[in-house]
Amino acid sequence: MFFNFKRATKSFVYAFRGLRSVWKKEQNFRFHSVAAILILILAVFLKLEKTDFAIILLLIGVVLILELVNTVFERLIDILKPRIHEYSKEIKNISSAIVLTAAIFSVIIGTIIFLPYICHL
Repeated sequence: MFFNFKRATKSFVYAFRGLRSVWKKEQNFRFHSVAAILILILAVFLKLEKTDFAIILLLIGVVLILELVNTVFERLIDILKPRIHEYSKEIKNISSAIVLTAAIFSVIIGTIIFLPYICHL
């Protein structure tokens, strides 16, 4: 069979469990999610053009996805070398730096996009 509905449904259930787990345990994911919602509300209020709105959605998606990947790295490192190896700490720091870098560039790009709309109010 090309598509197994029951199997696909289970996959979505597992994915939403993962999101719920990250939401409960990761403060940064909650922060980025709430910021994303506020930014989307602002984008709708300012009536961003389709392209600008798409760029904002892409930036939000990238930051949230990288936050999820960062969480995966942290969990794997905790299983393999729980806080006892100097590289464990360094890998976690670099992984967090990846998210921070994406967030900083998202803010810069978001400012470039939003500023003209805000100036025209």
